[in-house]
Amino acid sequence: MSDHGHRHHGHGPAGHAGHTHGVSADADRCWLGIALALVTVFMAAEVTVGILADSLALISDAAHMLTDAAAIVLALIAMRLAARPARGGFTYGLKRAEILSAQANGLTLLLLSAWLAYEAVRRLIAPPAVAGGAMLITALAGIAVNMLATWCISRANRTSLNVEGAYQHILNDLFAFVGTAVAALVVVLTGFERADPLATLVVVALMVKAGYGLLRDSGRIFLEAAPSDVDPDALGDRLVARSDVVEVHDLHVWQITSGQAALSAHVLVEPGGDCHAVRRDLEDVLRHDYGITHTTLQVDHIAEQVLQVALHGERGAADDSAHCEAPHGPVHREEPHHH
Repeated sequence: MSDHGHRHHGHGPAGHAGHTHGVSADADRCWLGIALALVTVFMAAEVTVGILADSLALISDAAHMLTDAAAIVLALIAMRLAARPARGGFTYGLKRAEILSAQANGLTLLLLSAWLAYEAVRRLIAPPAVAGGAMLITALAGIAVNMLATWCISRANRTSLNVEGAYQHILNDLFAFVGTAVAALVVVLTGFERADPLATLVVVALMVKAGYGLLRDSGRIFLEAAPSDVDPDALGDRLVARSDVVEVHDLHVWQITSGQAALSAHVLVEPGGDCHAVRRDLEDVLRHDYGITHTTLQVDHIAEQVLQVALHGERGAADDSAHCEAPHGPVHREEPHHH
């Protein structure tokens, strides 16, 4: 391969070091499966008690647990799909199935919170009689079950938005049971039946917060935004400051799925620079300082006469034939430039 126009994918032995998870996918599925069994069994019991006690808080908890179960099932399916190898037109495989799952979980949290808010307001206006004793016992049992289910899912890899979506469902259900227990205690001690829908409204606020967070984070991945902890402008300035690098443009940073960032860029080096050495140096910076191991770097020499003209400020180095006709985003050079 010549020194001009080097392209490289960061797929060496350590190429996917940043793609590993804290626990294995099999362990993730095991913990999620245990949580699913706990949620499903208790949900069936809670529906029965909620109907008999005429408690909106219990019924809403049961409805939330139904979405918990659906979220865990969806997460398990997405994990299976994401594990399939890349083939055909799916050059990244089906890794973003996990992000679809996270987005679905966020949407169900928001939809369920809207329904519960409506029901809670309706019951604040005309509160029905509530069996506080049955409500309290069921809520306390629910706290125990959800604490165990939350612990199970917390053992899985929560850096995955997919797992985080299921975790947020279960965690919010735990908060709901705590609120229900407090409301039930108030009903038993004071007879204030509006405590039931008031507790529901508190849980609704927590559900909206969690649902919005999941939609925001999954939306960033679908829109191919840079990871939230990476500033592309600062990253470009860091790369152009390396030895022999004259300019970096067409710099793109995005996430394939949770915890798997990718980067591509066009890099121009000095006429006498070693393109291979520059590429290796930039890959080391990206891997060690940013955790980005999936990289595609096009490294070219800049024409010497164009470099000289650019240094005199008469025209930009972008006039060189090695450049793209219309660079996307800012052009990074070791000089003041637009961000």
